[in-house]
Amino acid sequence: MSAASTWAARHLQAGLGALGRLVRHPLATLLTVTVIALALALPAGLWVFVASARAATGDVAEAVEVTVYLKNDVPLAQAQQLASSARSRAGVATVTLVTADQALAEFREFSGFGAALDALEGNPLPHVLTVRPAADAEGPLAVEALKRHFAAWPEVERVQVDTEWVQRLAAILELLRRALLVAALVVGVAVVAVIGNTIRLEIDGRRAEIEVTKLVGGTHAFVRRPFLYTGLLYGVAGALLAWLIVAGATAMLARPVGHLAALYGSRFGLEGLGLRQVGALLGTGLGLGLVAAWVVAARNLARIEPRA
Repeated sequence: MSAASTWAARHLQAGLGALGRLVRHPLATLLTVTVIALALALPAGLWVFVASARAATGDVAEAVEVTVYLKNDVPLAQAQQLASSARSRAGVATVTLVTADQALAEFREFSGFGAALDALEGNPLPHVLTVRPAADAEGPLAVEALKRHFAAWPEVERVQVDTEWVQRLAAILELLRRALLVAALVVGVAVVAVIGNTIRLEIDGRRAEIEVTKLVGGTHAFVRRPFLYTGLLYGVAGALLAWLIVAGATAMLARPVGHLAALYGSRFGLEGLGLRQVGALLGTGLGLGLVAAWVVAARNLARIEPRA
């Protein structure tokens, strides 16, 4: 048998042995895995909420618009020239010209004052340019610079930009992202503590077996290997259960959340974990379990030596 085959066989034996010990103590295993899963489900659920909020609101830069109201005496041809000039300016992504006739037609359709508008002589509405800043001009200073630029045009009556709600939205999303980071760090420490304490108790319970193994020549790596697989299995099992918890909670809340959002005219909806997020969750559980087992096993096994 080659060295690689021997190495693989030893790891397979250690992994199956760790799995067998967990299966032989189903209640204790279930309790430990449940605690790990609940801890991992907290940041995963918060991520679902943050991702859903970002998807519902879209990119903040795309939400910023500068509305340029031209003077009433500006003809359509000149308004088209101004729109073309606005498109050529740096920091501008798109420019949409809403003519006075289009604005009047929309107002007539959606305002409910169609009969009153018929009594007016002419069209009191001006041509309007709707300017959307480019991605590199999404900041408040850049948007303010655009506002001053268009306000200086002699054909412009007024420039309106409503960025306050965008800034509030960005602040809320940033707060949620930071809360997610803090929750992930706290949960990571908690998972390491839970798995580490479980491994420590198992090492104490198998002290006599470890002494005999070392007495007959077992290396630290050989003795440590089963405990590493135990921590790995705890982490992966906890991550899988956390995924099921988040998926179940998302499925249960998706319909009422969507209905509530629709009542407020919003398209907010909960989006579950995708394949990449599930993979990241499993990788996190695996990594935390392996780190916790390695640290605890290396510290405690070094103290156990065969008795003379």
